[in-house]
Amino acid sequence: MSWQLRVTDFWLRFHEKPRLARETDLPRARARIEAVASLMPPPRGFQRRENPLRDGERLLPALRLEAPGAERRLLWFHGGAYCLGSPRTHAHLAAALARRIGAGTVLPAYRLAPEHPFPAAPDDAIAAYRGLLAEGADPVRLVIGGDSAGGGLALGLLHQILAARLPAPAAVLAFSPWTDLTLGGASLSALADAEALLPADRLPEIRDSYLAGADPRDPRASPWLGTFHGGPPVLIQASRSEILVDDARAMAATLRRDGVRVELDLWDRTPHAWQLYHASLPEAEAAICRAALFVRQVLAAGG
Repeated sequence: MSWQLRVTDFWLRFHEKPRLARETDLPRARARIEAVASLMPPPRGFQRRENPLRDGERLLPALRLEAPGAERRLLWFHGGAYCLGSPRTHAHLAAALARRIGAGTVLPAYRLAPEHPFPAAPDDAIAAYRGLLAEGADPVRLVIGGDSAGGGLALGLLHQILAARLPAPAAVLAFSPWTDLTLGGASLSALADAEALLPADRLPEIRDSYLAGADPRDPRASPWLGTFHGGPPVLIQASRSEILVDDARAMAATLRRDGVRVELDLWDRTPHAWQLYHASLPEAEAAICRAALFVRQVLAAGG
């Protein structure tokens, strides 16, 4: 455990987690995250463009970070419990990963709850994927992924892609994914104190705000209940200390059941979605490098 991780753990546990536990002003929370993200610009070498993805006649806002000459694409869905975050707040993470893959990256601005409850987010996710295909993106060079809720969204998107018999992406990455909105994982309560960031007792409220009465067993909301026969290789990274670790384990079990190659990469004593702190945390940099290596190996092998 690096000294940087010890400092990060202390800061999250005694500052961010209590703040999230008591936060009731959603616009204020959104503004605070955007302000913090403005201090973390994407790496050099990317051309930043904000232009939409088109799925038929529908336009979906998106942030594009283009790497000159790169034919590979990373479609990344930001985290934030379906109510926080934006492409801007996670551009630094997606770009750091894309740079190591040798890809450009696209971050869709999917609609957030409670203004736009389920299934707005998964509808936007498949619209973004269709939009990239319509632009000519080659599925064998296309990777989808996300962190936290965005990881769940990416895995739910994979279920939709396979169900619709669309061309599948080359690989899927999910960092600390939220995959079980039935909230059935034992780790939600067993690791409530060990968890450095997420206040477990807020999850039912957040889940209900997002679903707005929809069935939590819908695979677009809880992808661990989906079907994935014929799916591409998947890497899931999670911490053994986070409350969503059972979501990661359940998701990996579902993928294995359906014959998908899946790597479940569990880390000790790291916080939820620790890859976001790659600029200062050695464990985050190592996790991103490991994820990028997984993708490069898959792409080199042709999936």
